Amino acid sequence: MKAGRELEKLLEITRALRERCPWDRKQTMQTLKPYMIEEAYEALEAIDEGDPDKIKEELGDVLFQVVLQAHIAGEKKLFDIADVLEGISGKMISRHPHVFEEGTQVKTEEDVIEKWQEHKRREGKLKTSVLEGIPASLPALLRAEKVQKRAGREGFDWDKTEDVLEKLDEETRELKEAAKKENLNEMEEEIGDILFSVVNVARFLGVRPEEALRKTTAKFINRFEHIEKTAKERGTALRQMTLAEMDALWDEAKKKEKKRDED
Repeated sequence: MKAGRELEKLLEITRALRERCPWDRKQTMQTLKPYMIEEAYEALEAIDEGDPDKIKEELGDVLFQVVLQAHIAGEKKLFDIADVLEGISGKMISRHPHVFEEGTQVKTEEDVIEKWQEHKRREGKLKTSVLEGIPASLPALLRAEKVQKRAGREGFDWDKTEDVLEKLDEETRELKEAAKKENLNEMEEEIGDILFSVVNVARFLGVRPEEALRKTTAKFINRFEHIEKTAKERGTALRQMTLAEMDALWDEAKKKEKKRDED
């Protein structure tokens, strides 16, 4: 099987790197953490761009991080890649009885999630709280979304979108009051409340807040780069341009985006 052969090749390459490359030999499970995060986000970006070759490359980078982490763990006699593969296969089978067991059926996505939670409880998880196990290291918006979803499944949730929007308005008013007092701690707290409320609104509307913000940031970068490029073509330093001039170029970039989307 080609996949098996290629995995074996990657394992051999990883062993060679750990033995003969000074940089790879120096790495630990801790020092590699930033690279795992970075590679995961690069994979997300490639998926957004829709380029199959780039997606393939970035998924390979993610896979290498998994293999390297497992190899280092193997050196410490903790576990190896075979244990990782065995563990995830077993987990997927046990948490999807409607796929792998006779006589078990689910009808909706919500049923699948409920069964998943049931199996986690049987495995000894979620003992102290349904919010247990949500990593603190997750991006803040993604973590907030997961917290809200789990609490919502237990009935602690708003009834309708209008209620969530009203809560967002309330938090915005409170931020304005904190800003008037120029109290940094209060402003930080109220901004946090606003962000948490925005995540709630997004959840009710079926929007992934992390994805939405990531795309908006990318859009901002593209438009700002258009301003920079045009200023350079005109032989003008960006800081010498007026805000009105930059706004005009910003609108120009928006029109180009719209035309591109229509085409």
